[in-house]
Amino acid sequence: MLVVNSLAKKILSPNSHLDILNDINFHLKAGETMAITGVSGSGKSTLLSLLAGLDKPTSGQVKIDGQVLSELSEEERAQLRRDKVGFIFQSFHLIPALTALDNVMLPLELKGDDDAQEQALKLLQRVGLSERYNHKPLQLSGGEQQRVAIARAFAGKPRLLFADEPTGNLDQLSGENVIDLLFQLNQEQGTTLVLVTHDPLLAKNCHRQFRLEQSSLQEINLQESE
Repeated sequence: MLVVNSLAKKILSPNSHLDILNDINFHLKAGETMAITGVSGSGKSTLLSLLAGLDKPTSGQVKIDGQVLSELSEEERAQLRRDKVGFIFQSFHLIPALTALDNVMLPLELKGDDDAQEQALKLLQRVGLSERYNHKPLQLSGGEQQRVAIARAFAGKPRLLFADEPTGNLDQLSGENVIDLLFQLNQEQGTTLVLVTHDPLLAKNCHRQFRLEQSSLQEINLQESE
């Protein structure tokens, strides 16, 4: 589902260069889940942007479901993300002027689904917010906002889901509830999940764990870590 070969990101200047990411390689099968951990500033979010085609690498290749991102136009990459990719962010990124229902309906409407409202209501019920569908983001708690964001991310039934610190702005209880919900929906839909997190509990839920350190990505041997 996701193939990464010799991926690198450098900041070049006339007198020097900075290696943010260097020689990143991994393959992720459909339905697998992976966590990327590392200290702040190690390049985790940069890597996620490259994997999603939101940023361009200095060198190397990212392939999503058989399509090489660097061989696609910006419009084609946007279409690939619309059709196959979902996102969950630390800061929710809900549209403030829209209700919870409208936020979840948005990706469905962009795809032209005729039953967008029905699907969105079912997802809000699934995440425990059926009675809050008409509330706007500022009328919801942080945990509720993230549950709306999760419903929106899964609305389009993405084959690949990127989550960037999805519990980073939540208290422990809300974070645990969001973790449970994220992995339940992920398993139900068979989505491939790439997760960036500082949270060891969240990382342990994944099939595979990687650590980004000194611009290099290394897989953690889970048997040895236990």
